[in-house]
Amino acid sequence: MSEKKIKVAIIGLGFGAEFIPIYKKHPHAELVAVCQRNDEKLNEIADAFDIPKRYTSYEELLQDAEIDAVHINTPIPNHGEQSIRALKAGKHVACTVPMATTVEECRQIVELTEKTGLTYMMMETVVYAREFLYMKELFENGKLGKIQFLKASHQQDMDGWPNYWPGLPPMHYATHCVGPVLGLTEDEAEYVSCFGSGTIREELIKEYNSPYAVETTHIKFRNSDLSAQVYRSLFDVARQYRESFEVYGSKKSVEWPLIEGKPLVVHTAKKPEHEIPEEVESPDFAKLLPKEIQSFTKVGVYDEDDNTHLSFTQGAGHGGSHPHLVHAFIDALVTGEQPYPNARQSANITCVGILSHESAQKGGEIIKLPEFTFTN
Repeated sequence: MSEKKIKVAIIGLGFGAEFIPIYKKHPHAELVAVCQRNDEKLNEIADAFDIPKRYTSYEELLQDAEIDAVHINTPIPNHGEQSIRALKAGKHVACTVPMATTVEECRQIVELTEKTGLTYMMMETVVYAREFLYMKELFENGKLGKIQFLKASHQQDMDGWPNYWPGLPPMHYATHCVGPVLGLTEDEAEYVSCFGSGTIREELIKEYNSPYAVETTHIKFRNSDLSAQVYRSLFDVARQYRESFEVYGSKKSVEWPLIEGKPLVVHTAKKPEHEIPEEVESPDFAKLLPKEIQSFTKVGVYDEDDNTHLSFTQGAGHGGSHPHLVHAFIDALVTGEQPYPNARQSANITCVGILSHESAQKGGEIIKLPEFTFTN
């Protein structure tokens, strides 16, 4: 590995603050700038972490020639246009989920990466969480056998969340359940069929003209015999926070616990019936990381009592994924390899959600993914 260091700026310091110490300790990254609209919050965090450059203007930051890459952690409606602006300014982009809120924005991001040669990575936490990495290891070692079916869910009570959240169609923020079902085998969605179920409160419906309490999507994989089911709810459904992922193989299957904090359940074929299921605590995968950032799979900014971020707290720390995300992005920039998910893969994952909601509005009509979301 070369001694090259990637000069990074973090945009948005709510959830984004969690990544500051990781970039500062990564052996091939240098965190040179942060950006936050609130000047007081910006200086408070930048002072705490000794970050030299501070911007309240994203446009001014993009004009800084020293910055190689940006990591965007802003509200969902900004992701697409901010990623597009960064790529046009010659910056590599890591962006929190989802990639964008429209198919057209996804298309523009893909086209820009291919025109410029710049790297884009959607920072999907679930495909770097320890539970997913455990299942991925079982799959790659042949212990699952032939994969037969995949299933995932993301259920969360978003009542009281501000701005654009009230009434948001469930599948418009579906990457946490779409990402793992496509990511295990690194396959792509070819088409989707989605059904809405139930009805949310009238004052929520009017925000997006979307009535559904739950949306359930079937995904047909491209160039594969596989399909997957994902479901999502945001309002008026009684459920503890859950980001689940389950895989069914011919030799072993892995199911997610029904209650947060319980072990995974691994089923092994051809055993006596009562011996088939076994509770398994997922191991940690810090071993895959540079030693300088291995500790961050278990500790982070939001583990401190005086630092809270609801998404991070509800998501149980996102399964130790944050240092893996940073390393995947930085390693790709240093080696010239593509990260997972790259621009086309990110677009495929994101467009599954966008087009699934469209399918639900059309009574479950099959909708094909656009060709720009396919890698070959």
